[in-house]
Amino acid sequence: MNKLVIANLLHRPLRSIISVLAVAIEVIMILSIVGIFMGMLNDQKERTNGIGADLLLRPTNASFMNGVGGAPMPAKNIEAIRKLPHVAVASPVIQHLNTAGSIEVLWGIDYPSFNALKPFVFVAGGPFQGPAEVIVDDVFARADGGHKVGDTIQVMNHPFRISGIVEHGKGGRKLLSIETMGELTGDEGKASLFLIKCDNPANQQTVIQEIHATPGLENNEVETIDDWLAQMTPEKLPGFNVALNVVTGIAVIVGFLVIFQSMYTAVLERTREIGILKSLGSSKLTIVSMVLRETALLAIAGVLLGVVGTYGVRTLLTLKFPTQHFEITAHWVVQGALIAFAGALCGALYPAWMAARKDPIDALAYE
Repeated sequence: MNKLVIANLLHRPLRSIISVLAVAIEVIMILSIVGIFMGMLNDQKERTNGIGADLLLRPTNASFMNGVGGAPMPAKNIEAIRKLPHVAVASPVIQHLNTAGSIEVLWGIDYPSFNALKPFVFVAGGPFQGPAEVIVDDVFARADGGHKVGDTIQVMNHPFRISGIVEHGKGGRKLLSIETMGELTGDEGKASLFLIKCDNPANQQTVIQEIHATPGLENNEVETIDDWLAQMTPEKLPGFNVALNVVTGIAVIVGFLVIFQSMYTAVLERTREIGILKSLGSSKLTIVSMVLRETALLAIAGVLLGVVGTYGVRTLLTLKFPTQHFEITAHWVVQGALIAFAGALCGALYPAWMAARKDPIDALAYE
């Protein structure tokens, strides 16, 4: 029976190849959208966690997503926080979501206090020396043919000289002075959030209580960096699961229809063959098993090709957008493979059932 299954697949190579490609595309679609979303999410978590802050203060009802809430807070309020007894460092930041060219979150920082949270590790160059200078991380410096200290790059359609290149993992890939960012965004003297480092991590809750007891800061949202990181999950990201479900649904439908059409046509073409098998004593279960085995082989080949293709997509995207992360995890590889495999088998169920119900006499008389 296994030899017959393989022979049937090889007898119509084009149809088999198309079926394999359909399953492969299904897997690539699922793993690619997950890889892009999870890569962006975990990259943002890593770079925020690497700042060195213990607490994060945001305006009331502000989104926990970086760069989407503007800069509504007066930056001068940072002075009241710095006077609290258990605050070691407090730093104002402007975050701006920039969609010109590529989607990125630009950071406007007060260099002395931001560096005090956790010192930058400079690969080359140093801090800002003027308002028209920018610090970039080493990931961005390697992108687009490479950048070095002294080069001029465009940030929000303005030219900036690279003053320093730092190791990645601390805030944004491009950092401007908070004064310059305020001028570019129309938020002079404002801040998106305050980053706070306690004199002792054990005093985090004490500092939160002190902030809420400070006049003018009672209604601000304050949380630990660990609590913020806990929110950065697919379940809490607006639209993530919706987008994933839509793409997965489309991918499954594509795979289902192609497998259904392939197996349905195969059953029609092999009507006499099925009649011969049934006249020789093959049971309905044997006929169903034959069709499902063919489908399983196509699905396995498609899944393997899809996984390899996903790594190829990641390589191409990395070359095109080197600052964007594309994350492929074993969990999603397995989940995507199971979804595609199950969809393919479902697509073959009706053709298998139709083949099993054929009357052997009618099947042998079929022309």
